Amino acid sequence: MSRKKKRAEKHKKNEITKGIFTVLEKNPNQLFNYKQIAAKLDITDTSGRNLLIKKLVQLKESKRIEEPERGKYRAIPNLNYFTGIVDVTGKGNAYVICDDLEQDVFIPANMLNKALHGDEVEVYVFPKRRNSKKLEGEITKIIQRKKIHFVGIVQMHPNFAFVVPTDFRMYTDIFVTKNKLGTAENGDKVIVEINDWPEKADSPYGKVIEVLGKPGEHNTEMHAILAEYGLPYDFPLEVEHYANQLDTSIKEEEIAKRRDMRKTLTFTIDPKDAKDFDDALSFEKLENGHFEVGIHIADVSHYVQPGTILDDEAYNRATSVYLVDRVVPMLPEVLSNNACSLRPHEEKYTFSAVFELNEKAEVVSQWFGRTATYSDRRFAYEEAQHIIETKEHIIPEQLSLTGEAYEVEAPIVEAILTLDALAKKMRTKRMSHGAISFDKVEVKFNLNEESEPVGVYFKEAKDANKLIEEFMLLANRKVAEFVSKQEKTFVYRVHDEPDDEKLMLLQGVISRFGYSLNMKNRKTITSSLNSLLHDVQGKKEQNLVDTMAIRSMSKAKYTTDNIGHYGLAFDYYSHFTSPIRRYPDVMAHRLLQLYLDGGASAKEEEYEDKCRHSSDMESLAANAERDSIKYMQIKFMEDHKDQQFLGVISGVTEWGIYVEIIENKCEGMIRIRDIDDDYYTFDEKQFAIVGEVTKNVYQLGDEVVVKVKSTDLMKRHLDFDLIGSKEQVLG
Repeated sequence: MSRKKKRAEKHKKNEITKGIFTVLEKNPNQLFNYKQIAAKLDITDTSGRNLLIKKLVQLKESKRIEEPERGKYRAIPNLNYFTGIVDVTGKGNAYVICDDLEQDVFIPANMLNKALHGDEVEVYVFPKRRNSKKLEGEITKIIQRKKIHFVGIVQMHPNFAFVVPTDFRMYTDIFVTKNKLGTAENGDKVIVEINDWPEKADSPYGKVIEVLGKPGEHNTEMHAILAEYGLPYDFPLEVEHYANQLDTSIKEEEIAKRRDMRKTLTFTIDPKDAKDFDDALSFEKLENGHFEVGIHIADVSHYVQPGTILDDEAYNRATSVYLVDRVVPMLPEVLSNNACSLRPHEEKYTFSAVFELNEKAEVVSQWFGRTATYSDRRFAYEEAQHIIETKEHIIPEQLSLTGEAYEVEAPIVEAILTLDALAKKMRTKRMSHGAISFDKVEVKFNLNEESEPVGVYFKEAKDANKLIEEFMLLANRKVAEFVSKQEKTFVYRVHDEPDDEKLMLLQGVISRFGYSLNMKNRKTITSSLNSLLHDVQGKKEQNLVDTMAIRSMSKAKYTTDNIGHYGLAFDYYSHFTSPIRRYPDVMAHRLLQLYLDGGASAKEEEYEDKCRHSSDMESLAANAERDSIKYMQIKFMEDHKDQQFLGVISGVTEWGIYVEIIENKCEGMIRIRDIDDDYYTFDEKQFAIVGEVTKNVYQLGDEVVVKVKSTDLMKRHLDFDLIGSKEQVLG
């Protein structure tokens, strides 16, 4: 037999073997004889059938398949098959993350078998090779696609087009026939839907479902960010119509069913540019010297009823999304900015947690339920901060929301000052119990009328912010505690203890700056973390250390299983105070009312599924927000290409170093290949790159001077040129 014929024969045998496993593994509980397998594999010739019979006998003898009845075969359940989620890398390879394995499974690009990033798959794990530490495998089945919609750029050909995805983890273009392009033109940024992926096709087949616009245009890019995460940017017409038909008037017969608190002094404190006000505080000094403080939350659940299209839409979104230049709300505007917004001088339906506090800020008594309230005044944080700092009644025009100076009534000034004093006591107590103080600096942009960034500023939490925070925490904690002690199903916001491995990594980084963590026990870890976060304030390494400390923490999530909140040092914690923008708060309101009415415990499985969905959507929204900040940073840096900036090395990899500019927190990358004064190699242990000849070291936390090399708005990528170390350039 010629070599060519031998190869063809071997190929045929391999194809038959693969076919046998495909048939048997797709139907693991069914028995097949050779005729049934031949029919499924479309083998009709005699030689093919003989080869099939021979192969079945061989596979049975090598115990790769079994023959429970004479001439009938089935697959042997294989312990090497696992289920997991695909995580595609930038190089086109992937890992499968399996709960049942301690290690992720490496999948080379040629064994992905059409699986995409985020898909739930079945993976076959190969037996470990000698001396190999990593698990390797092949994806054998796609159980569920994570997504079928992708953002990309249209590349036209005479009779068809390809959509080139902008997500680096999407390793294949999408083929689109001319009749499925819609109005898309060459170079447009679009959303494409994958409809099919034929077995022998290199690329999936798709259809353009929306044209976002021309790449680089502001609105196009903002909509693209939302679309990449599957987040909507407008409401379906039927949902808008339903919401607009709701009766949002305040009725006396409804007030009669509630605790009427309209005469109690009530006000809101929010950011200057806030459009929805979902929480208010009321204050009253009691005859016994104690204080009655009400935390009043918009009663969203009064309007958003289960089983309606409005509730379905709110659940699907699960959260409002905050991009740099816009908010994509969870609820239509008629609710988020009007009926459910606790605007000044308007009566509203609210859901409240009312506490009697003594002078030590201890809770003496509590009450939960539906209320009617009236907001006497709206404050911006800056106005309330001015009262706290100066004790003055006059708000100067430069701080005033109206642009004019005005006088605040004495009872409101007294209320703000007393609430501030109580909040500080609560915060001190919380910190002494082991809460972690993450006051990370937020990057904000000054935008012009075209939403172009013209300046960068940093937002930090002051006393007025912390006042609101402490009372919201109090309501969230006490509501969760109240339900938990009844042992009924509830939606908790939990935060697990930090991972030891991540803490050791943090230890390695901060030691470069002369800090350390005491890893002896939970209390010493918390205490030293707080000391670290306090000590880095105002220093060049603050943002780097803050970011790494946050990354060392577990992620907070929603669940019905209460394990407490490590970061806040609470045994019980829920989200109750923002139902306009978070669906878990709506669920918390409904469950609390159910139990106040004496209802039986809700189904835990049902709420656990909703919690999981809410956590997932929160994560997507956070990613979209981060991408919008990155986009704006790059846009801002486009106008500063000739400038030199002082930055801190915030990351070191084998391909380059990341640098964060100190004055505006913009982060970019210096590629190792672009540093031309030496040949640099990556030193993983030192978190550094080292020059082979000069022995120059650029290490995590070092200060360097950089210049913008290139900006790519579509890929949201910023590249720097390295001018040199701070000492070399600035002396």
